[in-house]
Amino acid sequence: MRRIPVLALLALLAALAAGCSTAPATTAPTPSTSGTPAADTPADDSGAVTEQRFPDIVDVAVTGSAPTFSFAVTVSSPYDSPERYADAFRVRGEDGTVYGVTELTHDHATEQPFTRSLSGVTLPAGVSSVVVEGRDQANGWGGGTQTIDVTG
Repeated sequence: MRRIPVLALLALLAALAAGCSTAPATTAPTPSTSGTPAADTPADDSGAVTEQRFPDIVDVAVTGSAPTFSFAVTVSSPYDSPERYADAFRVRGEDGTVYGVTELTHDHATEQPFTRSLSGVTLPAGVSSVVVEGRDQANGWGGGTQTIDVTG
């Protein structure tokens, strides 16, 4: 009987599980470290990047004061065609509660990264930070996020 090394078996199982996710698209992923891309960019066996799955939020400027804020969000997306593009971003609590969404109705092929605004976001008392994340037409929510302090 041939023995498979445990690490090779675990890597194979992880790769199979990544390709067979059954999580609903509305499930909020665990936010990445503030200001850094999430580990959502697949790599092949050589370590070469194959394709980024989600847009990254690269900058957020917040204005206003409690309870109502405006967010100027800069999104970077490596895919920009009418067939696939970053089609939204949202502001949510660390617990997953969504406070506001901006829908993007077209690709931004000629402007990368691009900045769009979301105004009139009302946050409940006690919320001290929010997470801003992007959505891809094909894969849903995810990618590099920004965690923003809204306490002043």
